[in-house]
Amino acid sequence: MVRIDKKATRLYVLDTNVLIHDPAALYQFEEHDVVIPMTVLEELDKHKNGIREIARTARQVSRTLSDITSRVSFDEIQAGIPIPGSIGVTGRLRFLCYNDLKPLDNLEDSPDNRILAETCRLRDDRPDASVILVTKDINLRVKAAALKVPVEDYLNDRAFSDLDAMTEGARIYPEAGEHGTGLWEDLNVEVRVERADHHTYYQLSGEMPTDWHVGMLVSDGENGANFEAIIRELGPTSARLQLLTNYRHHAGVWGVHAHDSRQNFTLNLLMDPDIDLVTIAGNAGTGKTFMTLAAALEQTLDMKGFERIVFTRAPIPMGEDIGFLPGTEEEKMSPWMGAFHDNMDNLLRDEKDGSSSWNNDATRSLIGSRVQIRSPGFMRGRTLNDTFLIIDEAQNFTPKQLKSLITRAGRNTKIVCLGNVGQIDTPYLTANTCGMAAVVQNFRDWPHAGHITLRSVERSRLALAGEELL
Repeated sequence: MVRIDKKATRLYVLDTNVLIHDPAALYQFEEHDVVIPMTVLEELDKHKNGIREIARTARQVSRTLSDITSRVSFDEIQAGIPIPGSIGVTGRLRFLCYNDLKPLDNLEDSPDNRILAETCRLRDDRPDASVILVTKDINLRVKAAALKVPVEDYLNDRAFSDLDAMTEGARIYPEAGEHGTGLWEDLNVEVRVERADHHTYYQLSGEMPTDWHVGMLVSDGENGANFEAIIRELGPTSARLQLLTNYRHHAGVWGVHAHDSRQNFTLNLLMDPDIDLVTIAGNAGTGKTFMTLAAALEQTLDMKGFERIVFTRAPIPMGEDIGFLPGTEEEKMSPWMGAFHDNMDNLLRDEKDGSSSWNNDATRSLIGSRVQIRSPGFMRGRTLNDTFLIIDEAQNFTPKQLKSLITRAGRNTKIVCLGNVGQIDTPYLTANTCGMAAVVQNFRDWPHAGHITLRSVERSRLALAGEELL
């Protein structure tokens, strides 16, 4: 928040919210010392009771501290405990406890103000080191800056930088002569083309671009591309690319066709049996849910590749909660499934007369036998076999919650996460710390995962104007 000159020796004082936000924060400061004030331990003790997520996390932090302190003597605790698990030079864990701590002038006695006072006292006791308070509390950071206390936000858990909250999953090369030198001129590699298992592969030899990764789209244009391929294998001096199937015209998916390279890549990821995890990001109206449902119906009802489709999403209200909902699990989830019903209505619409068979009871009964709407709150402990699992609004899940859903995958299960980091309704989550961003980052180089960020195509003038004005 405020630029400070950091000395060689640094002492990072952790606020309670940092440990609640990331229980592994103790291990993220490399060779520097981590300091936990006694006030933080008291706050953890207050939060440990209950079944909410904050209580579980508080208990996890307490168990971690207990394990670290159980193997050392009192003298070692006073001198600082080497933090286990570090590579190379390790930092030390220290506890801050003052019997004669004086409160700050003109500030009431509160946990935040006591942490500020403890940090100020430590700064005065250790003039040889940079004492830095680490907190995710914005108001506490402002107060610390006003009192000339070095303070920083905890950023280690962010999956991406602020300038790039979500990777695109695509490398689009401009046509030669317009804004660049073209795909093959820019690569400057040797190419060998081969056919195998009804697919065309390009084996590249030479220096590979540093921004490439496995499962990435490589194209020579956004719309009228002549070359579209997915990176299957990648090394420093070689790569293996597979040409994509063209879903723009005759070869559609459940009657759905791609409009540009990104949508064509999306349909390829959804239809690829070797891709088990697909993440699709993009603004509203880019076709995320529409294409995913089309691919799910195609592979479940026509190709018989899966036995069922499970659709789930985070039941997070955009405004005030409407309260208790009566009925079964599916009836309770029905108000949250507007996107599902809207897209099913469009998928089953007759282009000739404009009517939709989704309103037909027989159609609903047939598709309903294969499509299940489930609440994420009841997914723990399940193993989903032969399932096409669609997780909508994935940006509203925490990384831990989304991990719990992804680990439900069993035999022959494909998981698709849909989200838009610009529409987060969950408190305390940002575009960089939500579960969607964590999944994209952690699975980026896994050969059985693919990600794409879609761009607006054929959106209404009102929707586009609303985004620009607001």
